[in-house]
Amino acid sequence: MIKFATCYLALLLSSVAFAAPAVSPADSAHSKTKTIKSASHSSTKIATSTSSAASSTATVPYISLNPNYPLWDTSDTTVPEAQRGSLGASVIGPTDASTVLQNPDLLAPPTTDGGSVPNAKWPFSLSHNRLQTGGWARQQNADVMPFAANMAGVDMRLEAGAIRELHWHKTAEWAYMLKGWTQITTVNQDGQNYVSTIGPGDIWYFPPGIPHSLQATNEDPDGSEFLLVFDSGNFSEDDTFLLTDWMAHTPAEVLAKNFQTDISTFSKVPAKELYIFPGSNPLPDSAAPVSPAGTAPSPFTYNFSSVAPTKVNGGTYKIIDSTTFPISKSIAASEITLEPGAIRELHWHPTQDEWNYFINGTGRVTVFASSGNARTFDYQAGDVGYIPATMGHYVENTGNTTLHFLEVFNTAQYQDISLSNWLALVPPSLVEAHLGFSEGFIDTLPKKKEVLVGPSDATSSA
Repeated sequence: MIKFATCYLALLLSSVAFAAPAVSPADSAHSKTKTIKSASHSSTKIATSTSSAASSTATVPYISLNPNYPLWDTSDTTVPEAQRGSLGASVIGPTDASTVLQNPDLLAPPTTDGGSVPNAKWPFSLSHNRLQTGGWARQQNADVMPFAANMAGVDMRLEAGAIRELHWHKTAEWAYMLKGWTQITTVNQDGQNYVSTIGPGDIWYFPPGIPHSLQATNEDPDGSEFLLVFDSGNFSEDDTFLLTDWMAHTPAEVLAKNFQTDISTFSKVPAKELYIFPGSNPLPDSAAPVSPAGTAPSPFTYNFSSVAPTKVNGGTYKIIDSTTFPISKSIAASEITLEPGAIRELHWHPTQDEWNYFINGTGRVTVFASSGNARTFDYQAGDVGYIPATMGHYVENTGNTTLHFLEVFNTAQYQDISLSNWLALVPPSLVEAHLGFSEGFIDTLPKKKEVLVGPSDATSSA
């Protein structure tokens, strides 16, 4: 049923690649020594160029090879300063030490940063929380992170048995189960129903306008928590079409006419929306009413947790989009793990913005926005990141534990462009003229678009 073979990725041009940065001395302004493995595609021996092509000309200075590691992390006990080498100065005014410790590349950015890139980080811990009897919900949208123009997210928690009431949206809804089990119900435009219970790492998707409900089961005594992603940056959870809200704003006599019953039937309809409210453990999926039209032909859930990740040097990945989950027409995603020191290689996405959610670990991303504009951001578990289409970037694990995160896109099919693969498939003389790479190094670049890059012991340079 599920095909996540490498050949599929090659055909779709949708691979994910990993690497680890080269070994280098610690930054002169950094009190710690950071040693991590270098990246190489195959051979560690770099040959001298024998190409007859013209050598690159130093029309501008060459880049600096000085390291630009983060200068501290959350384990540091000293007060960080706004200094990198000879640049900057100490902080003598008030400062929020806990925020600074989580964002070293904002107070003391890499020297490779330049220009201006809007804020691309939003911690859900800064979102206003909506507390209900039975759960809560907090959101990220363009109101709090204007950069995130095309997607928004909600972190929602339900106690065991609690119900997110029957509702629908103007936008599509994609969800990733973080913990516990949730039963979803829906009825499509053809009167076909669908009921399914899914657990950690699984996915659901509802197209715009399709009504649905969510209920935590008691399979986990704590209930469930899940991530919701919507294909509009202006989405607001407060603008949802709720069943009880609609009923409360319809005259009772109209309700009686509509349902062909006595008006007293509606004496216990809530006078305002319920949103999230307590309930008992839901009935088994098999107990759902039988529709004369049958069940929905295309499942609204996907057991993504049962998909074996593809393992590569430096981490794992797996991809879900409409080719494997057909109903998900507007959202595709990849789930990635990176080992300490490894990176999700330099790449970009040709047509769609990337919405990130960090599940475990710590990492950093430099967003290259063209014209000398680049900015580096640091992320922890529970943070949202955002990278507009075509902007070059990488994701680096800067911690000492596994970095686990999601890449989510407003598109039917996952796509990316690998920098290494691009350089491998243009004439070598062009690459040498641009970057001064040796012919031997250019030969090691991956001509087949698949996961090829991982940690190695290569430390030599061209």
